[in-house]
Amino acid sequence: MNQAASFPQLQTGRFILRQIMPADQPAIFAGLSDEAVTAYYGISYDTLESTQAQMDWYELVWKTRIGIWWGIAEREHPEQLIGTCGLHEWEQEDHCAEIGFWLTPAFWRRGVMAEVLPAILACCFRDLGLHRIQALVEPDNAASWRLVERHGFQLEGILRECEYKNGKYQDLRCYSLLAHEAQELMMKSLVPISSDTH
Repeated sequence: MNQAASFPQLQTGRFILRQIMPADQPAIFAGLSDEAVTAYYGISYDTLESTQAQMDWYELVWKTRIGIWWGIAEREHPEQLIGTCGLHEWEQEDHCAEIGFWLTPAFWRRGVMAEVLPAILACCFRDLGLHRIQALVEPDNAASWRLVERHGFQLEGILRECEYKNGKYQDLRCYSLLAHEAQELMMKSLVPISSDTH
C-alpha cells in the first residue's frame, strides 16, 4: 500500500465512513463511557480528557499503517459520529488484521453495521490488500458474532480463557474471513458502495 495514500472515505445508502477528527472526541467519549457499549468492548473512559489517548491511537495506527478506524455517521449529519469500525493488529507483510466496531445504543437494531460492514470489508480486501480479517468476539455478545457470521466469517474455534476482564478469565470466539471468500459476498451485496480517497 502506498504510504502516502489518503484516508479512504466510504459511503453507503444511509451512512458515511470517514476519518476520525479531533472534533469527534466528545462523541467518542460518549460511546466509550457508556456501560452498554463497553460491556463487550475492551476500552472505556471515565473523563473526556482521558479519551484523548484513544484519539491519539486512531491517528497513530493510520499513520504507521498498523490499523485504520472509520467514524460512522449518517450522510445527512456527517459531523456527528454514531460509532466506529476498523482494523487493528494490521500485519502488512502477512496481509491480515483484526476487525472491531461499536455503535451508540440509540442506533442499535437499525441495521447500521449490516449496511456499513460490507463497504468496509470491500475496501479492506479490494483497496488495502488484506487477505484475512479476524474477529474475536465474547461468547455472550451474540449480536456481534451473529453479525460477522451473516457476512461470511467462519468460526475457527474458541480461544479458551484468553482474555482477562473484570477480574476473571473468559473465552473468545475466533472468526475469520478470507479475500476469496469475501469476493463472492461483495458481488452479491445490494448495498451501494462508493469510495472517495480525495
